[in-house]
Amino acid sequence: MRMNGDEKEYVIKITRLDGYRFEIDFGIDNADDLIVDEDPPHGRNEGPDPSRLLAASITHCTLSSLLFCMEKSRAKVKSLSATTKVRFGRDENKRLRITGVDMLAYVSVPEGDKAKLDRCLPIFRDFCTVTESVKRGIPITSEIKLFEEDNQG
Repeated sequence: MRMNGDEKEYVIKITRLDGYRFEIDFGIDNADDLIVDEDPPHGRNEGPDPSRLLAASITHCTLSSLLFCMEKSRAKVKSLSATTKVRFGRDENKRLRITGVDMLAYVSVPEGDKAKLDRCLPIFRDFCTVTESVKRGIPITSEIKLFEEDNQG
């Protein structure tokens, strides 16, 4: 990871195994690689697909932001979980797109910390990097390069 003040970047590597199955190397020494796949009929459903990964990223970031706010408030979080629904539809060109993400979070705090939760609820979302970036639209570039089999970049 490269960092400069508040700016940072990292690189992940994704390699096709077979069919639509890919292995993701997150570049984290103490984290396992992740196998991803597509749903049938293209893939074999042997791992999460990109839509599920996006939903997981949004949900995890949102819950982490709430937890961070609660910890900064010195509040105890007894339990924290969420269920996220991803909705699909066709765009004007009849391409399948994600049309919405609906997350429902469940948090349990001791009675004495409910006021701290009430203070966090209106502000924590603004600190979620992934969710706010997705909501605003992330500029994405994509380049395809041809390489020889024995010279993989």
